[in-house]
Amino acid sequence: MAKAKQSTKDETRTIKIFDTTLRDGEQAPGNSMNIEEKLRFAKQLQKLNVDVIEAGFPIASEGDFEAVKKVAQSIKGPEIAGLCRSNLKDIDRAWEALKYAGEKGRIHTFIATSDIHMKYKLQMEPAQVLESAVKAVKRAAGYTPNVEFSCEDAVRTQLPFLAQVVEAVIAAGATTVNIPDTVGYTVPFEYFNIIKYLKDNVPNIEKAVISVHCHNDLGLSVANSIAAIQAGAGQVECTINGIGERAGNCSLEEFVMILRTRRDILPFVTGIATEQLTPASRLLTNITGIAVQPNKSVVGANAFAHEAGIHQHGMLMDKSTYEIMTPESVGLTASALVLGKHSGRHAFKKRLEELGHDLDDEMLNRAFERFKALADLKKEVFDEDLDAIVTDESREEDQYKLEHITVTCGSFAVATATVQMEINGKPVRTAELGDGPVDSAFKAIRKLTKTKAKLTQYNVGSITGGTDAQGEVTVRVEEGGHTVVGKGASTDIIVASAKAYIHALNRLHCKQKRLTDAV
Repeated sequence: MAKAKQSTKDETRTIKIFDTTLRDGEQAPGNSMNIEEKLRFAKQLQKLNVDVIEAGFPIASEGDFEAVKKVAQSIKGPEIAGLCRSNLKDIDRAWEALKYAGEKGRIHTFIATSDIHMKYKLQMEPAQVLESAVKAVKRAAGYTPNVEFSCEDAVRTQLPFLAQVVEAVIAAGATTVNIPDTVGYTVPFEYFNIIKYLKDNVPNIEKAVISVHCHNDLGLSVANSIAAIQAGAGQVECTINGIGERAGNCSLEEFVMILRTRRDILPFVTGIATEQLTPASRLLTNITGIAVQPNKSVVGANAFAHEAGIHQHGMLMDKSTYEIMTPESVGLTASALVLGKHSGRHAFKKRLEELGHDLDDEMLNRAFERFKALADLKKEVFDEDLDAIVTDESREEDQYKLEHITVTCGSFAVATATVQMEINGKPVRTAELGDGPVDSAFKAIRKLTKTKAKLTQYNVGSITGGTDAQGEVTVRVEEGGHTVVGKGASTDIIVASAKAYIHALNRLHCKQKRLTDAV
């Protein structure tokens, strides 16, 4: 057997990281973000040093258009992409938002190329699809030389037709061609062969960067992305925490840390500031309210936890026995206790920045007041507590606001909740009975807000340890086919529950309003 060729520094190839958390990631149920939340996260992606930020789908709604526009205006460094279908109206609208990024603006247009999509979804012949693809790329290239074209459902596309489309769009002006596994169907060796086929059969393939966009329906998105770059792909499209449609996308943190950890056999590098991975993951969780599972690679709570005696013994002797990367390399710190009631504003601000939070002066002042109040209640204030404070203070202008809540209950008493809220600036108050303290509180809130939304999920967790820990509540509500997640935290679990429910109702209201405005 031939000996594997040892890679050299000169052979090391840089892989572009295209982050689509704000577009494909946001499309997952419960992950929707408003404009300010998108901008907050884009600023963290800037710190992470991703190459491209796909900020949204400009023609999808007025809110999405404004979000892409604001990101294009505000973010410096990464390229800013906007997705659009292969039609002229979509492309024109995308450039209206992206033009503020100048030469960093990227138009990303697509059309499906697989037989099943062409027949059932598009109801178009291959020749029509090819014509539409070329026409779209030419239109986009008229605005900017930074054009990406995607063959949707590429892995189920007939290879000769796929090669024909790729050659044609490159000739029309595409400088990046994306070969996505749209439905998470392929496996590594097959994906490797698809990319290799294009490298071998598209005459002008060297004039464009080959990009890959893998979904995780079979749990292979990261493995497939690795196979693709081994075959010659130069850009990987991924998301923080692997969020996205259905089972999600290739996880950015997993892909990047695989390359960093296995440099011995994978001669690839990225420009990612890996110390910003954990802050990015935590910020996304705080924005969406969707927690990362504890055993998640790289950023999960247990990723660097060791419980078994044998493992602990090994760690005490030498950390490399059971850790293939250091916690510090992904942005974790050894110290759990961050601040206390005697801490000042400067230290508070610095720690928030380390956690990935970029607050203006007004928001910082409100958060600092909340921190001081919490520090008086708790012996220790942890990073997770700070995340919860910032989440509360950075929310959009709410239609519904909680002012006071009082609950009486016990084993021989019917639970009664008295809730006072502010709705559209006006104070309202009511009391309701319920099967328990949370039920009675939610009934009172429903009565005041007149909501018809259905509560579909209610989860309670402790942010940190100890009897004085803040309780964190996550709820999911649904109305009219729209589902949102709400999150609340407090040392009083009933208050946390009320905050989470009201947060969800506010998000639902904003989502419905944006959809109405877009019509």
